[in-house]
Amino acid sequence: MRRITLLALTLAPLACQAVQLNDDFALQIDLNLASDYRTRGISQTQNDPAAQAGATLLHSSGLYAGAWTSNVDYGFGLKTRQEVDYYAGWYWQATDEVNLDLGYIKYSYPKESQFNQSEVYAILGAYGFQLAAYYSNDASTVFGEDQDALYSYVGYQASLPLEVGLELRYGRMDFKDPMFWSTAGDSTDSFHEWQAKLTRDFVGVTWGLSYIDTDLSEAECASNYGFTDVCTATWVASVSKSF
Repeated sequence: MRRITLLALTLAPLACQAVQLNDDFALQIDLNLASDYRTRGISQTQNDPAAQAGATLLHSSGLYAGAWTSNVDYGFGLKTRQEVDYYAGWYWQATDEVNLDLGYIKYSYPKESQFNQSEVYAILGAYGFQLAAYYSNDASTVFGEDQDALYSYVGYQASLPLEVGLELRYGRMDFKDPMFWSTAGDSTDSFHEWQAKLTRDFVGVTWGLSYIDTDLSEAECASNYGFTDVCTATWVASVSKSF
């Protein structure tokens, strides 16, 4: 099984909202409640709600570091109920419309360290579009062995009438080494996922509604992740606050 947070850092807006500590440093706090915690199309909470929080320290040079956490539920009697991620990187605003985000993430799971892993990532943004890649060389497998994995996506963000935000994403998860095994032959080493999300600020918070799906069949989902319903199409409602 794989449990990986899709960390979508949009540091230019964060810097505008963050609490200014001095001329060089600012602190950004992010809080989020969601009806499901989906990352790369896969539910991390057995389709149940999630409470999430993060803190990012920003420097005027573009350097940043922070931590993020969420409740999780992987079933099978596993002890971990929390994911804690640590990240650091550099955000470069080339022009008003072009930016580059480079960084490193460490994913940790208390009481179930076999899921711990890390990734390096690069996100290029230009005129509302995003092109991103996340690479790991220590992704865990169902056999407890490390392997290479690459997640990539293309995204788009735009503002719609009535102050509604639109976010689109189409991604591919590729396990570079054989990862899953099934006597039924239903496992797969790669899959695609996609999301369409609408957001709107109201009464001081940001409300969101997402449609999320993958191209995994129920049999492939069960073989890869242990359940038939954690990869299927769903609507996710969320409410978030940044300060």
